[in-house]
Amino acid sequence: MQRNRLFSPLTWPVFSFLGAIAAGAVLLCLPVSHQAGQTLSVTDACFLATSAVCVTGLSPVDITAVLSPFGLWVLLLLIQLGGLGVMTYTSIIFLLWRHHVPFTSREAVSQALLGGDFNLRAFLRQIVALVFGIEASTAVLLFLHDPVFFHPFSAVFHAVSAFCNAGFALSPGNLMDFRDDVVVNLVIAGSIILGGIGFGVLREFLGIASGGRLGAPVRRLSRFSRLVVKTTFFLLLMGTVLIFGIEFYRAGNEQSVGDGLDLLLVSFFHAVSARTAGFTTVDMLSLSEASLMVLMALMFVGAGPGSCAGGIKVVTFRVLAGYVAAQFRGDTQIVLEKRGVPRENVTRALTLFFLYSMLIAVSAFLLSITENGILHRTGQEGISLLQILFEEVSALGTVGLSVNLTPDLSLEGKCIIIFSMFAGRVGLLSLLMAVQSLQSRKAYTVAEAQLPIG
Repeated sequence: MQRNRLFSPLTWPVFSFLGAIAAGAVLLCLPVSHQAGQTLSVTDACFLATSAVCVTGLSPVDITAVLSPFGLWVLLLLIQLGGLGVMTYTSIIFLLWRHHVPFTSREAVSQALLGGDFNLRAFLRQIVALVFGIEASTAVLLFLHDPVFFHPFSAVFHAVSAFCNAGFALSPGNLMDFRDDVVVNLVIAGSIILGGIGFGVLREFLGIASGGRLGAPVRRLSRFSRLVVKTTFFLLLMGTVLIFGIEFYRAGNEQSVGDGLDLLLVSFFHAVSARTAGFTTVDMLSLSEASLMVLMALMFVGAGPGSCAGGIKVVTFRVLAGYVAAQFRGDTQIVLEKRGVPRENVTRALTLFFLYSMLIAVSAFLLSITENGILHRTGQEGISLLQILFEEVSALGTVGLSVNLTPDLSLEGKCIIIFSMFAGRVGLLSLLMAVQSLQSRKAYTVAEAQLPIG
């Protein structure tokens, strides 16, 4: 009985991601994965493997200087595995072997990608075709625009990194050389949005565009998809406007972040990227603290459920916003898209918000101890709380934007960030339910008594 609980549909995704990370770390530790004269410590290999599988993009080293072509191929494979989900690939392997997909894989994929029951075989075929089709189209567009930097491998690497919302780039400055390049910005941003909107929404769009012949057999977007699309548009618009307004009225930053239409492009790209992609066209330290706070809010929310993205997800954000609005109105029910929201959904949204907030607070507290010389009594100071919070929110949201703190993290700090990336990719609610599934259920309840609240 204990073994059945240990390897249940709720715990299987956790073990799958851990297995992929462990295998990736071993491969990245091999000498063949390193450039001549370069080495990668076990901690950095684990960090890089976790960042790739969890499609985060944070890196303690310059991957172009440390990793060999073989190492970069390993990294690319880990990003693709993490983007689609280890459970999805497990199911694909079983299908290719013409075996029945085990119940553990079927339920895990169902809950992770669509939240309900569906024809897994048809779903996987559509998703594989959709994902690789988008990635191939992105790679072709990048190659045609700039075949020098985006040579075939580079084009494929950046296309996969963009759609999977990973944010890894084959340049020490990420995409800073393309700050004013409209084509690169729009192609990468478009791929990020498609990767973050959710597989279910993509299937519905494909079904509508093809008249039901491909994708989901629907003629109009479902309530869920309308919620995702509208909230995504709202967050992108607000993020772009706020960053542009802040940096436009801030004096002396024209050279670092641009001005006029260039600044608008930078604002839009980072509003998109902050919703868990991690690509950047400017140095994060060149942005004002107000802009960094806007980016942290976007990183906290993330993108759509069942996507390559992290964060609490846009539907959770809509439920929370509806809950607060209902409290002000004195309503007992939250109504979204002309339908009431079940109390169970509200409870899960509030629980997720609390867990994310609590983990950010605890991790920031620990990082302020490990990174400011307190733990080892070195007297080192100078890292602000905002920098620590930004790095932690980026890790937990599996974003990858950085204020240049990651390469200088201590061993303890790297372990904290590794756990945050893993928890953010697997999902805090999924981790909570996995832990709950290992516990024995109580056969009794205790009498209740009212307490004064507030």
